[in-house]
Amino acid sequence: MPTHPLLIELLHLSGVSGDERRVRDFVLNYVLKRRKFWKVAPEVHFGDNLQDNLILAFGNPRTAVFAHMDTVGFMARYANQLVPVGGPEVLDGDALIGEDAYGSIACRLLVDDGNLYHDFKRPVLPGTILTYRQDVEITDSYIEGAYLDNRLGVYNALLLCEELTDGLVVFSTYEEHGGGAVPLLMKYIYERWPIQNALISDITWATEGVRPGEGVVISLRDKHIPRRSFLNKMVLLADESEIPYQLEVEAYGSSDGREVHYSPYPVDWCFIGAPQENAHTPRERVIWTDFESMLQLYRFLMDRL
Repeated sequence: MPTHPLLIELLHLSGVSGDERRVRDFVLNYVLKRRKFWKVAPEVHFGDNLQDNLILAFGNPRTAVFAHMDTVGFMARYANQLVPVGGPEVLDGDALIGEDAYGSIACRLLVDDGNLYHDFKRPVLPGTILTYRQDVEITDSYIEGAYLDNRLGVYNALLLCEELTDGLVVFSTYEEHGGGAVPLLMKYIYERWPIQNALISDITWATEGVRPGEGVVISLRDKHIPRRSFLNKMVLLADESEIPYQLEVEAYGSSDGREVHYSPYPVDWCFIGAPQENAHTPRERVIWTDFESMLQLYRFLMDRL
């Protein structure tokens, strides 16, 4: 049975939108320790000028891979009220955890007439971040737990780094709660590396047309529509690779691709990721073969773009 210790560590880190620093620090420390073992040791760009984002530059980059580090969650308000961060799919009774100045918090989510509350035994300081309690289940065929979106996207990006010779790997923030980091990142990137392409390493929905176990998903559109000539190129390369894939067409949803799309730079983009069931719940599930095809396709594309 697969164990994936790096992924398990990532899944147990709290990193709700706006509070990604501990995830950034974990990824940064991992990169600094491991990069000497990779095919190419990347330049590492981070600091206050990049807030809590992180950029790895390999060789002569033409393509950037974006993986957002943040997750959905909840913020304590007043009188046991909770305010969602991002778009969690709330279910009465879900287990939450967190910590404030008075100690650790373990409680249940209560839903009453559309309003959200917690049942902790004492008041929780306003502004305290609560996340789903993590309960990871791994079998030979799937992984289930909270925050596979987008810790699997981050995991994919880190595994990609092992063999990457040319490219950027970008770990971004704020994606789940309206974005905001990618404009800063695109300006920083384009002033240093004249990239042409962006791939979005993220996790998408299983639907009536996107089925678990049938391969990685190439998204032709969500709320936004990438340039068709670039999408056609992605599909032709995917056919050439013989890696299992599916095509997605949605009217809603978004990703870091949205802000690449709206940036003033001539960079094409495409969302490519594994499908999951039970999105934005503590019971997200991804089939291992879908994740494996995701990683294989990224490796194939980054050698050819």
